[in-house]
Amino acid sequence: MSQQVSPPPTPNCLPTLINKERELSWQVASSLFISFKYAWAGISYSFQTQRNFRIHISVCALAIALSIFLHLPAVEIAVIGITSGLVLALELINTAIESLVDLTVKQTYHDLAKIAKDCAAGAVLVSALVAVLVAGTLLLPPLVILIMSNF
Repeated sequence: MSQQVSPPPTPNCLPTLINKERELSWQVASSLFISFKYAWAGISYSFQTQRNFRIHISVCALAIALSIFLHLPAVEIAVIGITSGLVLALELINTAIESLVDLTVKQTYHDLAKIAKDCAAGAVLVSALVAVLVAGTLLLPPLVILIMSNF
């Protein structure tokens, strides 16, 4: 016996979105500008609603500013920027996964939903710990030298 699979729901039967601009967001963006607009909307949403995203942005800005202040080589500043960017990107993906899981399970609890959310949050934690390790390795030695030279 073969099992019949129903086709995925069409966009017409999906719930209407509050923001009318996003009604047809399931379609391919009509221009590159619109694609960037949607991407910026995601970043803005995360910044406005996710405390950890704001914390990561602040720490990223502080690390890059400190690396410039300490006159680190460009490659080291780039490494700090890349690891910080990875943390921010994973935080955005975490937010997307959490939203998608919430949409799927609605107000109910499901073990698989918990696993998905926990794993996404774990990915952010791992990347943040690596970023702290990288920043500490690159920033601490010149910072200690600067502090010791003032005593």
